Amino acid sequence: QVQLVESGGGLVQVGGSLRLSCAASGRTFNTHLMGWFRQAPGKEREFVAAITGNGGTRYYGDSVQGRFTISRDNAKNTMHLQMNSLKPEDTAVYYCAATQRVGSYSQISTYNRWGQGTQVTVSS
Repeated sequence: QVQLVESGGGLVQVGGSLRLSCAASGRTFNTHLMGWFRQAPGKEREFVAAITGNGGTRYYGDSVQGRFTISRDNAKNTMHLQMNSLKPEDTAVYYCAATQRVGSYSQISTYNRWGQGTQVTVSS
């Protein structure tokens, strides 16, 4: 079982950029599907992006397609989310998630390991 810790959140102005990181423990990081989810006040947790164990396939939610880039470095047991052209609606707590289960990459139920979250606030 991996343990996950997010970092890199903060306050950024509209149109700015931010890079989130997720540090994972464990010997089997490269076998895990990794994902980013976010949750804003009054909204359900939303799929943001996912990446396969070897980094060969990436998935994005419609709301972030073209603006965010997910990546991973298996040698360092880390995953990243590069966020560009940030909008106020990107404001949320961002969560790192991992799974070895077979299932939909965009569904919360697929993931069984979660970080504690990092706050991202976008303002003018």
